[in-house]
Amino acid sequence: METALLKASHDRYEKYLSWLKRQPLSDQTRRAYKSRINHFLGFLGSSGEDIRVLAQSDRERAHVLREYKRYLKQELESSPATVNAYLTAIDHFFQFLGAKPGKVSREDLPQEAPRALTKEEQKRFLRAVVGCRRSKDRAVATLLLYTGIRISECAALKEHDVSVAGRKNRVIVRNGKGDRYREIPLNAEAKEALSEWISERNEKFDGKKIDDALFLNPQGKGLSTASLDLIVRKIGQSCGLAVSAHVLRHYSECRIMPSAALHSA
Repeated sequence: METALLKASHDRYEKYLSWLKRQPLSDQTRRAYKSRINHFLGFLGSSGEDIRVLAQSDRERAHVLREYKRYLKQELESSPATVNAYLTAIDHFFQFLGAKPGKVSREDLPQEAPRALTKEEQKRFLRAVVGCRRSKDRAVATLLLYTGIRISECAALKEHDVSVAGRKNRVIVRNGKGDRYREIPLNAEAKEALSEWISERNEKFDGKKIDDALFLNPQGKGLSTASLDLIVRKIGQSCGLAVSAHVLRHYSECRIMPSAALHSA
């Protein structure tokens, strides 16, 4: 019986490898799948499981895959990413056998810290901001960059939430995370960019019925978070950087850079 089980696994494994060579995958992926399936079949052999039964029974397949997942986690102490990689390879193997993927949940992966731009990338981005043709784009990018507010908070801003006149220049976030109210000071660059946009906004929409949002589209409607993020992404693209509104919140500790930094390189 054991010999028959091993032969069944070996035959299907060899046919899978021949099929794998014809799939539109990189050599590295093929090698990884080959190694992972070999390991999985070794587990089946030591457990006395029949690959033919697993290919035919969704319930049995799911049960064995849960046991294998537990083995990877507890016995081998594999990382969540490794466990998921093995399960993906096994899904590919059963696809070849004409079976559905096993109903086994993937591991939650630990969140990685958002990438922060280097100082050189910050300078490139800032130069691109300064070169923006539209005052609204300059104001959006500068505000997000220098205050670190969330994009949802930016979309919720009203015109009266920004003070650019007098000595106390600030932006007010009235309903931040956890419904927190906070006031954030504006540096000279943010104040100037916002002043230009507010002046243009008031002139362009004078006498028209518009939303009370700080940032408006040409129809006088408040910009959505997606529209605000698109502004940032397009500025980044113009200087060869993959930048989003979320990335701007995670600049290095040099987020508020002096104006001289623009001209230092």
